[in-house]
Amino acid sequence: MAVICGKSVPEADGKTLSEYILSAGYHAGRIAVEYNGEILPKADHDKTVIASSDDIEIVEFMGGG
Repeated sequence: MAVICGKSVPEADGKTLSEYILSAGYHAGRIAVEYNGEILPKADHDKTVIASSDDIEIVEFMGGG
């Protein structure tokens, strides 16, 4: 199963990255994704299918002061 933000997430396997991002409640316009050690461009989120061996980090940007 895929590891996302340090946790095993079996339900992510087989989904596109965009599908997972939406289902997990992230705001797609405010995130950066590291996919297997490399930054993944937003243009690739729709065509990247999550596999059981993937290691993914999602960082959500927040405003504040």
